[in-house]
Amino acid sequence: MPPPIDYETDYDYEITRSLFDHAVINLSMLFTPIQLGSLHLNNRLAMAPMTRQMAPNNVVSAQSLAYYTRRAENNVGLIITEGTCIGHDGANGYHNVPYFYGEEQLAGWQKVVDSVHAVGGKIVPQLWHVGGIRKQGKHGPTLDAPSYTPSGIVAPGKNRGAPMTQQDIDAVIAAYADAAEHAETIGFDGIEIHGAHGYLIDQFFWAGTNLRSDKYGGSLAARAQFAVEIVKAIRAVVSADFPIIFRFSQWKMQDYEARLAETPQALEQFLAPITAAGVDILHCSTRRYWETEFDESPLNLAGWTKKITGLPTITVGSVGLTTGFVNDNGRGFTDRSDIDTAQFADLDRRLEAGEFDLVAVGRALLQDPEWATKVREQRYAELADYSNESLKTLY
Repeated sequence: MPPPIDYETDYDYEITRSLFDHAVINLSMLFTPIQLGSLHLNNRLAMAPMTRQMAPNNVVSAQSLAYYTRRAENNVGLIITEGTCIGHDGANGYHNVPYFYGEEQLAGWQKVVDSVHAVGGKIVPQLWHVGGIRKQGKHGPTLDAPSYTPSGIVAPGKNRGAPMTQQDIDAVIAAYADAAEHAETIGFDGIEIHGAHGYLIDQFFWAGTNLRSDKYGGSLAARAQFAVEIVKAIRAVVSADFPIIFRFSQWKMQDYEARLAETPQALEQFLAPITAAGVDILHCSTRRYWETEFDESPLNLAGWTKKITGLPTITVGSVGLTTGFVNDNGRGFTDRSDIDTAQFADLDRRLEAGEFDLVAVGRALLQDPEWATKVREQRYAELADYSNESLKTLY
């Protein structure tokens, strides 16, 4: 861990918060190579993990292989796959999502890894357990497996499943470790643990869903214990330099306004045990990357996380999106010209200042697999606004 933080001061550089005060767009940092431990990336752009539900029999298809490869060969430095379920009963709550266990399923992922590597890309799987978040249909849950939750609730006042026993917890931890070991064997460049958005690990983090009185409940540090044990179990079975990325968020699907940490000090209490367990990179999920996290400074969540832990961070949240996704009472990037003339330059300045290390892009890359190439070449006129129609295809 780095030296104690002085919360009354900011970094020793100035981050310009006016998003429209530049004259020339300079994308030198976005497309500069970076070394993060053993992970060498050609640039600072990552593809954010996005659930697609297009894996028949829970196996990634030839279409999925082409989908990931297309983006890797178009200047996306790091591919983070869609959430892929670990080998535990109840890990999946949706139809047609890929699994990360089973001979056929792992063979499918092997082909994806080989294809992405063949075009010079890097790729990590996002390892996922949904916990109590299960898609509901007319006749109840779409899948028959039980719901696993820390305290038998999926949101405050909303019962789902039974409180997990120690045996349940141990089984989930072992499944995460098995998945990570498979990932290294297959040749992935690291793994990402999905600890965000109200899924199982985050259900342990959130006081709204964790009412436990054992070692997994109570303080922020105690509610992080489940994640700590997962990270330690993974670190014990993979190589010492095999990258572990951990994704977390303040917001939940159950409550967009939820917050784990109201102050930088609380964020430090939360992150300290997780990073000490062996995490290498922290992926800080926000809905709008430009929003400040605490009153003490203009830093966003990724900036504060890097400041507190000293670890590399990934920022994410509405990058490349326009009206309908990023408008924040006139303060966001609200039309195509704003994106072209401000957002990319803003990201580049903040990368240069060291606020964060990588920028994850989600729906803009669903809309256009060549998005990163067009940005690099400043072909902004060719960028189309995001449409929900892109959710219907794996192109």
